[in-house]
Amino acid sequence: MSAQPSTVRPASHEPVPVDEVVHRRLLGDVGGRGPVDRSQVLAMVRAEDPFLPPAAVAVTVDQVLARVGGLGPLDPLLADPLVTEVMVNGPGPVWLERHGRLERTDVILTSATIEHLIERIVGPLGLRVDPSTPLADARLPDGSRVNAVVPPLAVDGPCLTIRRFGARPVELEELAAPPVAALLRWAVRSRANVVVSGGTGAGKTTLLNALAASIPVHERIVTVEDAAELRLPGDHVVRLEARPASAEGSGAVTIRDLVRNALRMRPDRLLVGEARGAEAFDLLQAMNTGHDGSLSTCHANGPDDALRRLETMVLLADIGLSLVAVREQLTSSVDIVVHVARRPDGSRTVLAVAEVLDPGGFSRSEPGESFRSRTRLLADAARVVALPQRPARDASAPPPNPAWLSS
Repeated sequence: MSAQPSTVRPASHEPVPVDEVVHRRLLGDVGGRGPVDRSQVLAMVRAEDPFLPPAAVAVTVDQVLARVGGLGPLDPLLADPLVTEVMVNGPGPVWLERHGRLERTDVILTSATIEHLIERIVGPLGLRVDPSTPLADARLPDGSRVNAVVPPLAVDGPCLTIRRFGARPVELEELAAPPVAALLRWAVRSRANVVVSGGTGAGKTTLLNALAASIPVHERIVTVEDAAELRLPGDHVVRLEARPASAEGSGAVTIRDLVRNALRMRPDRLLVGEARGAEAFDLLQAMNTGHDGSLSTCHANGPDDALRRLETMVLLADIGLSLVAVREQLTSSVDIVVHVARRPDGSRTVLAVAEVLDPGGFSRSEPGESFRSRTRLLADAARVVALPQRPARDASAPPPNPAWLSS
Protein backbone atom coordinates (compact mmCIF):
# COMPACT_ATOMS: atom_id res chain seq x y z
CA MET A 1 0.00 0.00 0.00
CA SER A 2 1.42 3.38 -0.95
CA ALA A 3 2.12 5.87 1.79
CA GLN A 4 -0.29 8.74 2.11
CA PRO A 5 0.59 12.25 3.30
CA SER A 6 -0.49 12.92 6.86
CA THR A 7 -2.57 15.83 7.99
CA VAL A 8 -2.18 18.50 10.64
CA ARG A 9 -5.06 18.46 13.13
CA PRO A 10 -5.66 21.81 14.77
CA ALA A 11 -7.78 21.64 17.89
CA SER A 12 -11.52 21.81 17.20
CA HIS A 13 -10.93 22.00 13.42
CA GLU A 14 -11.17 19.57 10.54
CA PRO A 15 -7.83 17.96 9.53
CA VAL A 16 -5.84 20.16 7.14
CA PRO A 17 -3.68 18.31 4.59
CA VAL A 18 0.04 18.98 4.83
CA ASP A 19 0.16 20.07 1.17
CA GLU A 20 -2.44 22.77 1.87
CA VAL A 21 -0.60 24.03 4.95
CA VAL A 22 2.71 24.23 3.05
CA HIS A 23 1.02 25.91 0.10
CA ARG A 24 -0.45 28.60 2.35
CA ARG A 25 2.97 29.23 3.87
CA LEU A 26 4.56 29.45 0.44
CA LEU A 27 2.02 32.07 -0.58
CA GLY A 28 2.90 34.04 2.52
CA ASP A 29 6.67 33.68 1.95
CA VAL A 30 6.93 34.45 -1.77
CA GLY A 31 3.52 35.94 -2.49
CA GLY A 32 3.66 34.51 -6.00
CA ARG A 33 6.57 36.87 -6.79
CA GLY A 34 9.38 34.39 -7.21
CA PRO A 35 10.09 30.83 -8.38
CA VAL A 36 9.57 27.89 -6.07
CA ASP A 37 11.92 24.92 -6.37
CA ARG A 38 11.50 21.37 -5.19
CA SER A 39 14.17 21.53 -2.49
CA GLN A 40 12.45 24.49 -0.85
CA VAL A 41 9.11 22.65 -0.78
CA LEU A 42 10.80 19.46 0.45
CA ALA A 43 12.32 21.29 3.41
CA MET A 44 8.99 22.89 4.33
CA VAL A 45 7.14 19.54 4.16
CA ARG A 46 9.72 17.85 6.42
CA ALA A 47 9.58 20.75 8.85
CA GLU A 48 5.78 20.56 8.92
CA ASP A 49 5.67 16.82 9.61
CA PRO A 50 9.07 15.27 10.52
CA PHE A 51 7.55 11.80 10.89
CA LEU A 52 6.06 11.64 7.40
CA PRO A 53 7.36 8.53 5.53
CA PRO A 54 9.65 9.21 2.53
CA ALA A 55 7.05 8.00 0.01
CA ALA A 56 4.40 10.28 1.50
CA VAL A 57 6.88 13.18 1.50
CA ALA A 58 7.38 12.76 -2.26
CA VAL A 59 3.62 12.66 -2.83
CA THR A 60 3.09 15.79 -0.74
CA VAL A 61 5.88 17.69 -2.51
CA ASP A 62 4.32 16.82 -5.89
CA GLN A 63 0.93 18.04 -4.65
CA VAL A 64 2.36 21.35 -3.44
CA LEU A 65 4.26 21.92 -6.69
CA ALA A 66 1.07 21.20 -8.63
CA ARG A 67 -0.75 23.80 -6.54
CA VAL A 68 2.00 26.35 -7.19
CA GLY A 69 2.70 25.72 -10.87
CA GLY A 70 -0.44 24.17 -12.26
CA LEU A 71 -4.07 23.75 -11.30
CA GLY A 72 -3.32 21.74 -8.19
CA PRO A 73 -5.99 19.14 -7.43
CA LEU A 74 -7.37 19.40 -10.98
CA ASP A 75 -4.07 18.48 -12.64
CA PRO A 76 -4.55 14.67 -12.36
CA LEU A 77 -7.98 15.02 -13.97
CA LEU A 78 -6.67 17.18 -16.81
CA ALA A 79 -3.79 14.75 -17.37
CA ASP A 80 -6.25 12.02 -18.39
CA PRO A 81 -6.63 12.24 -22.20
CA LEU A 82 -10.09 10.65 -21.98
CA VAL A 83 -11.49 13.50 -19.86
CA THR A 84 -13.30 16.03 -22.06
CA GLU A 85 -14.84 18.27 -19.38
CA VAL A 86 -14.04 19.13 -15.78
CA MET A 87 -16.87 20.74 -13.78
CA VAL A 88 -16.51 22.45 -10.40
CA ASN A 89 -19.98 23.23 -9.06
CA GLY A 90 -18.94 25.22 -6.03
CA PRO A 91 -17.46 23.76 -2.83
CA GLY A 92 -17.63 19.99 -2.80
CA PRO A 93 -16.88 17.20 -5.26
CA VAL A 94 -15.54 17.83 -8.75
CA TRP A 95 -17.35 16.25 -11.71
CA LEU A 96 -15.92 15.26 -15.06
CA GLU A 97 -17.06 13.95 -18.41
CA ARG A 98 -15.39 10.86 -19.83
CA HIS A 99 -16.63 8.93 -22.89
CA GLY A 100 -19.61 11.29 -22.95
CA ARG A 101 -20.74 10.33 -19.44
CA LEU A 102 -20.67 12.41 -16.26
CA GLU A 103 -18.72 11.02 -13.30
CA ARG A 104 -18.33 12.25 -9.74
CA THR A 105 -14.69 12.25 -8.60
CA ASP A 106 -13.09 11.94 -5.17
CA VAL A 107 -11.57 15.43 -5.51
CA ILE A 108 -13.14 17.79 -2.96
CA LEU A 109 -12.53 21.55 -3.23
CA THR A 110 -13.22 24.44 -0.88
CA SER A 111 -14.42 27.87 -1.97
CA ALA A 112 -10.98 29.35 -1.23
CA THR A 113 -9.27 26.76 -3.43
CA ILE A 114 -11.69 27.34 -6.32
CA GLU A 115 -11.21 31.10 -6.10
CA HIS A 116 -7.44 30.59 -6.15
CA LEU A 117 -7.71 28.36 -9.23
CA ILE A 118 -9.86 30.92 -11.03
CA GLU A 119 -7.40 33.70 -10.23
CA ARG A 120 -4.50 31.57 -11.47
CA ILE A 121 -6.27 31.02 -14.80
CA VAL A 122 -7.57 34.51 -15.51
CA GLY A 123 -4.81 36.61 -13.90
CA PRO A 124 -2.13 36.06 -16.60
CA LEU A 125 -4.72 36.96 -19.27
CA GLY A 126 -5.37 40.39 -17.77
CA LEU A 127 -8.88 39.41 -16.69
CA ARG A 128 -10.57 39.85 -13.35
CA VAL A 129 -13.28 37.82 -11.64
CA ASP A 130 -14.92 39.33 -8.57
CA PRO A 131 -18.41 40.38 -7.43
CA SER A 132 -18.29 43.39 -9.79
CA THR A 133 -17.28 41.23 -12.80
CA PRO A 134 -18.57 37.77 -11.83
CA LEU A 135 -18.32 36.13 -15.28
CA ALA A 136 -15.22 35.29 -17.33
CA ASP A 137 -14.26 33.22 -20.35
CA ALA A 138 -10.61 32.23 -20.70
CA ARG A 139 -8.43 29.41 -21.89
CA LEU A 140 -5.52 27.37 -20.61
CA PRO A 141 -2.12 27.25 -22.36
CA ASP A 142 -3.11 23.94 -24.01
CA GLY A 143 -6.16 25.61 -25.58
CA SER A 144 -8.75 24.21 -23.17
CA ARG A 145 -11.73 26.54 -22.81
CA VAL A 146 -12.55 27.86 -19.33
CA ASN A 147 -15.68 29.49 -17.94
CA ALA A 148 -15.81 30.92 -14.43
CA VAL A 149 -18.79 32.23 -12.45
CA VAL A 150 -18.54 33.57 -8.91
CA PRO A 151 -21.02 34.96 -6.37
CA PRO A 152 -23.39 36.75 -6.36
CA LEU A 153 -24.33 35.08 -9.67
CA ALA A 154 -23.16 31.64 -8.52
CA VAL A 155 -25.48 31.15 -5.55
CA ASP A 156 -23.74 28.08 -4.07
CA GLY A 157 -20.16 29.27 -4.50
CA PRO A 158 -17.63 29.83 -7.32
CA CYS A 159 -18.03 27.57 -10.33
CA LEU A 160 -15.41 26.56 -12.88
CA THR A 161 -15.93 24.62 -16.12
CA ILE A 162 -13.01 23.46 -18.25
CA ARG A 163 -13.67 22.01 -21.69
CA ARG A 164 -10.74 20.07 -23.09
CA PHE A 165 -10.11 19.13 -26.69
CA GLY A 166 -9.05 15.66 -27.72
CA ALA A 167 -5.44 15.26 -28.83
CA ARG A 168 -6.40 12.44 -31.20
CA PRO A 169 -7.94 13.48 -34.53
CA VAL A 170 -11.36 11.92 -35.12
CA GLU A 171 -12.14 10.37 -38.49
CA LEU A 172 -15.45 11.00 -40.23
CA GLU A 173 -16.24 7.27 -40.10
CA GLU A 174 -16.31 7.52 -36.29
CA LEU A 175 -19.15 10.05 -36.55
CA ALA A 176 -21.07 8.82 -39.59
CA ALA A 177 -21.78 5.64 -41.58
CA PRO A 178 -19.27 5.06 -44.43
CA PRO A 179 -21.55 6.25 -47.27
CA VAL A 180 -22.51 9.35 -45.26
CA ALA A 181 -18.82 10.04 -44.55
CA ALA A 182 -18.09 9.72 -48.28
CA LEU A 183 -20.84 12.23 -49.07
CA LEU A 184 -19.41 14.69 -46.53
CA ARG A 185 -15.89 14.34 -47.94
CA TRP A 186 -17.25 15.04 -51.41
CA ALA A 187 -19.02 18.15 -50.10
CA VAL A 188 -15.79 19.53 -48.63
CA ARG A 189 -13.65 18.69 -51.67
CA SER A 190 -16.21 20.16 -54.06
CA ARG A 191 -15.96 23.41 -52.05
CA ALA A 192 -19.52 23.35 -50.74
CA ASN A 193 -20.27 25.85 -47.99
CA VAL A 194 -21.13 23.73 -44.95
CA VAL A 195 -22.73 24.62 -41.61
CA VAL A 196 -22.63 22.11 -38.74
CA SER A 197 -25.53 22.35 -36.30
CA GLY A 198 -26.13 20.75 -32.93
CA GLY A 199 -26.60 21.38 -29.24
CA THR A 200 -24.03 22.16 -26.56
CA GLY A 201 -21.52 19.33 -26.29
CA ALA A 202 -22.97 17.54 -29.32
CA GLY A 203 -19.62 17.36 -31.11
CA LYS A 204 -19.87 20.29 -33.52
CA THR A 205 -16.20 21.25 -33.23
CA THR A 206 -15.14 17.59 -33.39
CA LEU A 207 -17.08 17.17 -36.64
CA LEU A 208 -15.73 20.45 -38.00
CA ASN A 209 -12.20 19.17 -37.37
CA ALA A 210 -13.02 15.90 -39.14
CA LEU A 211 -14.52 17.74 -42.12
CA ALA A 212 -11.56 20.11 -42.39
CA ALA A 213 -9.20 17.13 -42.62
CA SER A 214 -10.55 16.62 -46.17
CA ILE A 215 -9.38 20.07 -47.32
CA PRO A 216 -6.38 19.74 -49.68
CA VAL A 217 -3.17 20.41 -47.76
CA HIS A 218 -1.94 23.10 -50.17
CA GLU A 219 -4.92 25.41 -49.52
CA ARG A 220 -4.58 28.41 -47.21
CA ILE A 221 -7.01 28.15 -44.30
CA VAL A 222 -7.88 30.97 -41.91
CA THR A 223 -9.74 29.95 -38.75
CA VAL A 224 -11.69 32.34 -36.50
CA GLU A 225 -12.73 31.17 -33.02
CA ASP A 226 -13.70 32.35 -29.57
CA ALA A 227 -11.23 29.85 -28.14
CA ALA A 228 -8.74 28.14 -30.45
CA GLU A 229 -10.16 24.61 -30.52
CA LEU A 230 -9.56 23.53 -34.12
CA ARG A 231 -6.54 21.36 -34.82
CA LEU A 232 -6.08 21.22 -38.59
CA PRO A 233 -3.50 19.05 -40.35
CA GLY A 234 -2.74 21.39 -43.27
CA ASP A 235 0.60 23.13 -43.82
CA HIS A 236 -0.91 26.58 -44.41
CA VAL A 237 -3.23 27.35 -41.49
CA VAL A 238 -3.64 30.78 -39.87
CA ARG A 239 -5.45 30.72 -36.51
CA LEU A 240 -7.21 33.80 -35.16
CA GLU A 241 -8.76 33.96 -31.69
CA ALA A 242 -11.14 36.55 -30.29
CA ARG A 243 -10.11 38.51 -27.23
CA PRO A 244 -12.42 39.61 -24.41
CA ALA A 245 -12.19 43.04 -22.86
CA SER A 246 -9.54 43.54 -20.21
CA ALA A 247 -10.30 44.18 -16.57
CA GLU A 248 -10.54 47.87 -17.50
CA GLY A 249 -13.17 47.10 -20.13
CA SER A 250 -10.99 47.84 -23.17
CA GLY A 251 -9.16 45.91 -25.87
CA ALA A 252 -11.95 43.52 -26.89
CA VAL A 253 -11.68 41.95 -30.37
CA THR A 254 -14.88 40.20 -31.46
CA ILE A 255 -15.51 37.30 -33.82
CA ARG A 256 -17.05 39.77 -36.25
CA ASP A 257 -13.87 41.87 -36.21
CA LEU A 258 -11.81 38.78 -36.96
CA VAL A 259 -14.09 37.54 -39.76
CA ARG A 260 -13.83 40.89 -41.48
CA ASN A 261 -10.06 40.88 -41.07
CA ALA A 262 -9.75 37.28 -42.28
CA LEU A 263 -11.24 38.26 -45.63
CA ARG A 264 -8.21 40.51 -46.16
CA MET A 265 -5.80 37.63 -45.54
CA ARG A 266 -6.39 35.81 -48.85
CA PRO A 267 -7.99 32.65 -47.44
CA ASP A 268 -8.74 29.72 -49.72
CA ARG A 269 -11.03 28.50 -46.96
CA LEU A 270 -12.59 30.39 -44.06
CA LEU A 271 -13.50 28.40 -40.95
CA VAL A 272 -15.54 30.12 -38.25
CA GLY A 273 -15.62 28.00 -35.11
CA GLU A 274 -19.14 29.08 -34.22
CA ALA A 275 -21.54 31.74 -35.47
CA ARG A 276 -23.31 33.23 -32.46
CA GLY A 277 -24.36 36.70 -33.55
CA ALA A 278 -23.89 39.45 -36.10
CA GLU A 279 -20.76 37.78 -37.51
CA ALA A 280 -23.14 35.43 -39.37
CA PHE A 281 -23.79 38.27 -41.83
CA ASP A 282 -20.07 38.65 -42.59
CA LEU A 283 -19.73 34.88 -42.92
CA LEU A 284 -22.56 34.74 -45.48
CA GLN A 285 -21.00 37.68 -47.31
CA ALA A 286 -17.74 35.74 -47.53
CA MET A 287 -19.51 32.63 -48.83
CA ASN A 288 -21.25 34.76 -51.44
CA THR A 289 -18.17 36.62 -52.64
CA GLY A 290 -15.77 33.95 -53.78
CA HIS A 291 -14.76 32.25 -50.53
CA ASP A 292 -16.26 28.90 -51.48
CA GLY A 293 -15.75 25.93 -49.22
CA SER A 294 -16.24 27.88 -45.99
CA LEU A 295 -17.19 25.94 -42.86
CA SER A 296 -18.85 26.98 -39.61
CA THR A 297 -21.09 25.76 -36.80
CA CYS A 298 -24.14 27.05 -34.95
CA HIS A 299 -26.41 25.93 -32.14
CA ALA A 300 -29.65 24.48 -33.52
CA ASN A 301 -32.01 21.52 -33.18
CA GLY A 302 -31.87 20.43 -36.82
CA PRO A 303 -31.05 21.60 -40.38
CA ASP A 304 -34.18 23.73 -40.88
CA ASP A 305 -33.78 25.20 -37.41
CA ALA A 306 -30.17 26.06 -38.26
CA LEU A 307 -31.42 28.21 -41.17
CA ARG A 308 -33.85 30.00 -38.86
CA ARG A 309 -31.04 30.63 -36.38
CA LEU A 310 -28.76 32.01 -39.09
CA GLU A 311 -31.54 34.29 -40.32
CA THR A 312 -31.95 35.67 -36.80
CA MET A 313 -28.21 36.18 -36.38
CA VAL A 314 -27.93 38.03 -39.69
CA LEU A 315 -30.77 40.33 -38.65
CA LEU A 316 -28.82 41.10 -35.45
CA ALA A 317 -26.19 42.76 -37.63
CA ASP A 318 -28.70 45.59 -38.21
CA ILE A 319 -27.73 46.04 -41.85
CA GLY A 320 -31.21 47.04 -43.04
CA LEU A 321 -31.98 43.96 -45.15
CA SER A 322 -35.52 42.64 -45.31
CA LEU A 323 -36.22 39.10 -44.15
CA VAL A 324 -36.77 38.00 -47.76
CA ALA A 325 -33.39 39.44 -48.78
CA VAL A 326 -31.72 37.69 -45.84
CA ARG A 327 -33.28 34.38 -46.82
CA GLU A 328 -32.24 34.80 -50.44
CA GLN A 329 -28.67 35.48 -49.40
CA LEU A 330 -28.70 32.60 -46.92
CA THR A 331 -29.94 30.01 -49.40
CA SER A 332 -27.53 31.16 -52.10
CA SER A 333 -24.61 31.01 -49.63
CA VAL A 334 -25.05 27.80 -47.62
CA ASP A 335 -25.09 24.50 -49.53
CA ILE A 336 -25.11 21.79 -46.85
CA VAL A 337 -26.24 21.63 -43.21
CA VAL A 338 -24.94 18.72 -41.13
CA HIS A 339 -26.69 18.04 -37.83
CA VAL A 340 -24.77 16.21 -35.10
CA ALA A 341 -25.98 15.04 -31.69
CA ARG A 342 -24.83 13.16 -28.62
CA ARG A 343 -26.54 9.84 -28.06
CA PRO A 344 -27.58 8.53 -24.61
CA ASP A 345 -24.43 6.36 -24.46
CA GLY A 346 -22.27 9.49 -24.81
CA SER A 347 -21.20 8.91 -28.42
CA ARG A 348 -21.46 11.69 -31.01
CA THR A 349 -22.96 10.96 -34.38
CA VAL A 350 -24.23 12.68 -37.51
CA LEU A 351 -28.03 12.45 -37.50
CA ALA A 352 -28.81 14.31 -40.73
CA VAL A 353 -27.16 15.79 -43.80
CA ALA A 354 -29.44 18.22 -45.63
CA GLU A 355 -29.11 20.25 -48.79
CA VAL A 356 -30.31 23.84 -48.70
CA LEU A 357 -32.77 24.40 -51.54
CA ASP A 358 -31.74 27.19 -53.89
CA PRO A 359 -33.83 30.39 -54.05
CA GLY A 360 -36.05 28.79 -56.66
CA GLY A 361 -36.99 26.21 -54.04
CA PHE A 362 -38.47 28.78 -51.66
CA SER A 363 -41.95 28.02 -50.44
CA ARG A 364 -44.83 29.94 -48.94
CA SER A 365 -47.88 28.38 -47.39
CA GLU A 366 -50.22 31.39 -47.48
CA PRO A 367 -50.64 34.22 -50.00
CA GLY A 368 -48.45 37.16 -49.00
CA GLU A 369 -46.38 35.14 -46.53
CA SER A 370 -42.63 35.72 -46.68
CA PHE A 371 -40.59 33.21 -48.62
CA ARG A 372 -39.22 30.52 -46.30
CA SER A 373 -35.91 28.81 -46.94
CA ARG A 374 -35.85 25.07 -46.36
CA THR A 375 -33.73 21.97 -46.77
CA ARG A 376 -33.90 18.57 -48.43
CA LEU A 377 -32.66 15.50 -46.56
CA LEU A 378 -29.67 13.80 -48.18
CA ALA A 379 -28.66 11.37 -45.43
CA ASP A 380 -29.68 10.18 -42.01
CA ALA A 381 -27.56 8.45 -39.37
CA ALA A 382 -27.20 5.23 -41.34
CA ARG A 383 -27.52 5.84 -45.08
CA VAL A 384 -27.60 8.29 -47.96
CA VAL A 385 -31.18 8.72 -49.16
CA ALA A 386 -30.69 11.28 -51.97
CA LEU A 387 -27.86 12.88 -53.95
CA PRO A 388 -27.18 16.63 -53.95
CA GLN A 389 -28.84 18.60 -56.72
CA ARG A 390 -27.04 21.90 -56.27
CA PRO A 391 -24.08 22.23 -58.65
CA ALA A 392 -20.64 21.81 -57.12
CA ARG A 393 -18.87 25.12 -56.52
CA ASP A 394 -15.65 23.55 -57.82
CA ALA A 395 -16.27 22.90 -61.50
CA SER A 396 -13.53 20.24 -61.55
CA ALA A 397 -15.13 18.18 -58.78
CA PRO A 398 -16.55 14.78 -59.74
CA PRO A 399 -20.33 14.36 -59.58
CA PRO A 400 -21.90 12.71 -56.51
CA ASN A 401 -21.48 8.95 -56.58
CA PRO A 402 -24.78 7.01 -57.06
CA ALA A 403 -23.13 4.06 -55.27
CA TRP A 404 -23.58 5.93 -51.98
CA LEU A 405 -27.33 5.28 -52.25
CA SER A 406 -26.89 1.53 -52.32
CA SER A 407 -24.11 1.26 -49.75
